[in-house]
Amino acid sequence: MTSPPLASLRSLFPLTSPIPTALSQPLLIPAHHLSTEHDLARNPHQPSRWTSYISLVKDEVLAAELDARDEGTEVEREVLGDKLATEAGRLGLQRLTDVFERALKANPKSFGLWNEYLALRRLYVLGTPTRKVKLDAPRRREARSMVDFLQAGEGEVEALEEGEVDVDGGWEGGLDGVVGWEEWRALAAVHERALMWLPHLPRLWLSYLTLFLHPSCPSALQHTHARRTFDRALRSLPTSLHERVWRVYLTWCSKFASTEASVRVWRRYLKVDPSPTHLYITHLLSLPSPRPLEAAKTLLNLSRLSAVGLYKSPEGKSAYQLLIEFLEVCEKFPEEVGVDEDVSEEARKVREAKEGVEKDEEKGAKVEKGKKEVKEEDTTSADLLDVDAIIRTEGIKVYKDQAGRLWTGLATYWIKKGAFDLAKSTFEQGISSVLTLRDFTQIFDSYAEFSESYISSLMEAMEDEDDEKEVEVKMREFEELMDRRPFLVNEVMLRRNPNDVVEWEKRVALHGTDDEKVAETYTLATKTINPKKATATYHSLWIHFAKFYESGGSTGEAEPDLPSARKIFEKAVGVPFKRVDDLAEVWCEWAEMEVRNENYDEAIRVMQRAAMVPKNTKISFHDESLSAQARLFKSLKLWSFYVDLEESIGSVESTKAVYNKMFELKIANAQIVINFANFLEENQYWEESFKVYERGVDLFTYPIAFEIWNTYLSKFIKRYGGDKLERARDLFEQALEKCPPKFAKPLFLLYGQLEEEHGLAKRAMAVYDRATEAVESADRMEMFTYYIAKATANFGLPATRPIYERAIESLPDKQTAEMCLRFAALERKLGEIDRARAIFAHASQFCDPRSNPDFWSTWNSFEIETGSEDTFREYLRIKRAVQAAFNTESSYLAAKAAAVKAGGSAAEEAVHGGVDVDPMAALDAATGAGGMASADLRYMVCLFIPLVGGLSTRISSNSSGEDLRICPVPVKSKEIWFCNICQWSSPLTGPSSFQPKSAAKLQAAGGVGPGGYVYLAPPAGRGYNVGY
Repeated sequence: MTSPPLASLRSLFPLTSPIPTALSQPLLIPAHHLSTEHDLARNPHQPSRWTSYISLVKDEVLAAELDARDEGTEVEREVLGDKLATEAGRLGLQRLTDVFERALKANPKSFGLWNEYLALRRLYVLGTPTRKVKLDAPRRREARSMVDFLQAGEGEVEALEEGEVDVDGGWEGGLDGVVGWEEWRALAAVHERALMWLPHLPRLWLSYLTLFLHPSCPSALQHTHARRTFDRALRSLPTSLHERVWRVYLTWCSKFASTEASVRVWRRYLKVDPSPTHLYITHLLSLPSPRPLEAAKTLLNLSRLSAVGLYKSPEGKSAYQLLIEFLEVCEKFPEEVGVDEDVSEEARKVREAKEGVEKDEEKGAKVEKGKKEVKEEDTTSADLLDVDAIIRTEGIKVYKDQAGRLWTGLATYWIKKGAFDLAKSTFEQGISSVLTLRDFTQIFDSYAEFSESYISSLMEAMEDEDDEKEVEVKMREFEELMDRRPFLVNEVMLRRNPNDVVEWEKRVALHGTDDEKVAETYTLATKTINPKKATATYHSLWIHFAKFYESGGSTGEAEPDLPSARKIFEKAVGVPFKRVDDLAEVWCEWAEMEVRNENYDEAIRVMQRAAMVPKNTKISFHDESLSAQARLFKSLKLWSFYVDLEESIGSVESTKAVYNKMFELKIANAQIVINFANFLEENQYWEESFKVYERGVDLFTYPIAFEIWNTYLSKFIKRYGGDKLERARDLFEQALEKCPPKFAKPLFLLYGQLEEEHGLAKRAMAVYDRATEAVESADRMEMFTYYIAKATANFGLPATRPIYERAIESLPDKQTAEMCLRFAALERKLGEIDRARAIFAHASQFCDPRSNPDFWSTWNSFEIETGSEDTFREYLRIKRAVQAAFNTESSYLAAKAAAVKAGGSAAEEAVHGGVDVDPMAALDAATGAGGMASADLRYMVCLFIPLVGGLSTRISSNSSGEDLRICPVPVKSKEIWFCNICQWSSPLTGPSSFQPKSAAKLQAAGGVGPGGYVYLAPPAGRGYNVGY
């Protein structure tokens, strides 16, 4: 089927103008509707009857359209829309229009009829809605703001309730505005008629305004007529409903309005609600003819308002970020926004002069606080902005820690305006004023990039010698810029903290061999740094400054300038340093300089000046409220250097005077005491040196006094030996009188050595005997060992027996066992075998066979070598008794539990029961005893057999009272055989019960059990008398 031409399609319209009637269109009223028509003619003022009739007609029209849906061509559907592409659709529109018009003629103020009629006409002309828009959110939720509405995505579909759709946001299958112009105009006329009857209903106005958002809306309706209609809607509706209209109005502005019209509409709305101002700025810059000047002024106003808290950006942007956006607009449109460089330069000079006058006036005037006067730019004015002044006064001065982006943006602005010299000046000002390395790096990189690109452009455009010279000049300037970078970085650090001594030292190092610059830097540093705020080592800066003159400059090639160095030191000693030691260091360095230059007398005079004692000597060295100069005379560092200097180049008397002055001022420490004594000793002043030691021990208590006593006594013995023995003894007694146990051992050893070498051996033994009680417990074992060795050397082995006895009584258990072994070895050496055996028996109570096997191994060897069968049996009995005693100790039980835990499941089954295995064998295997030979294993299993007679308690059972049983393996049950030695238990009865062998039967059989062990009666008591 051929597509009809557009002219033929245009001839089909208008369909509804003039309004079709039964006279003009006989087919509009079918014969079967005549009765309904007669009824409506008799009762025309009942809307419900009309609504029912309209529904009936709609159903018939829809059925006819469905039957004819394949009749229209593609062109007809594209131009006329889905509804009007067929004859049935066009006839249906006329039928429905006739019915609605007659109904509204009788009921002109029925909102329901008008609303349904307009929706029907829009459906045929605009097409089927594809996106429904709710201008206000549903009542059960908070309404969206204008910003949210305008920023919502095109694909966003908001959840709507039934009947709450305000406007349509998209359509498909609509009527072309050119071909169907008459029908579009008729639709607008219908809306005008509806509003004539119902001018205060917002739904009718929104339905009308929706026409102008349709992409096919004719131009005659979509521009001036639309703007006037929006204005009429705002005038007709109450203020509370204006927000709905404005949302459609602003949407229309962004899509269809002309540049001037859209700007004027936005300005009108911003007077009511300034919140979407940032969207207006975006709109200004996205227009076909952008308006950057108005956008820049608007951004500047927002930044100023935000700075004083009168504006809060919906996007959460700060005043600084808004100012950066303003700067970006200026960078992009420099010619349209900013004034020329000449005007800017003149304004800068005037501004600088005015600022100077204002500073002078503000010195004596009080600044009023609380006023927030904001200068707002006229956005409608065509006056250009002084961007340079705005960025400097409102950006760089305010945001000093974020000035890097502002400086680079301002320089870029001048570059785009072609003012390269002004851009270079801006870069230079920026790198010489920023306070952070981040900002400096940002500006310097931009500066270097600009220089490179400028040189490249000059080289490309180079034609004659003048151009070549200019390129050379620019290249030289670029190289100088690169060379200046370390100095510029250093300046940034010093601007951030002018009291940073390390950075000043770095600056001196950067100047290298340029002595003039080095001297200037030192001078500037000493004038700039605040001593109270300076970082550490401020005094070293003065010292290095003086050494600079002393060494003849940085290279040392010039003549040393000592007078200048002395002047520097003279100024330095007057500086109010924070710490006294810093001031003392300066004085010491001054004296060292004089010594290096062999001005010894001058060095002494310098230290005499430094150590001058004021009349009031009760000043506290740690009183921070006083200056360092007032507390200098109590500086130990200063006096230590002074006394060293006197020892090196002074006389003995002057040195003694300095030392004595230190004692008078009570600043001497233990090292000073020892140094003073050593100095006197070197100069043969023995007694005076000993007096110094005594002054020292009077000044200090332990532990400091210990070092002085130790040195004093050693020196005294070395000097006099036994010549002044009684005096030496008195000194030792004085030293030991208040000596803590921790420091007593060396003094007692030295005392004993004195008595051995120059006194009586008996007195030496008495000293060692006192030492065994006076020293701390950790040293007691060693002291007893030393005592025994000395007693053996002086009086022989038998004389050590009382010492061993005292050691065994006073030492801890572990050390007692070791001492007993030594004692037993002594008795064996002397042939006293029984005494040695008794000692072993006494020591056994401290030695667990499981944790101290060495002791029992030694005793076992002793019995094998020297004992008999009876003594060996006694050894075994004691060993088993001790082992039984240790079985009940908490320490051993804890160790056993740890061993079981480490052994794993095998040990757990042995203790708590498990598979049919030998529990004792499993326990031994789990705890590491599984690798023994079979004889050893049998011995371990049967350890309990000889101890049956030694049970001290008995568990009541169901058996006869005297029936004692052998303890085999550990198990658990409610009614048990129980052994109080190894904690073994076994059920009395039951399938899993184990009946131990009777001890009485074994004794009756000869007293011999498994393994050949003999059963003995228990001893009368548990203690053992060694019988010394």
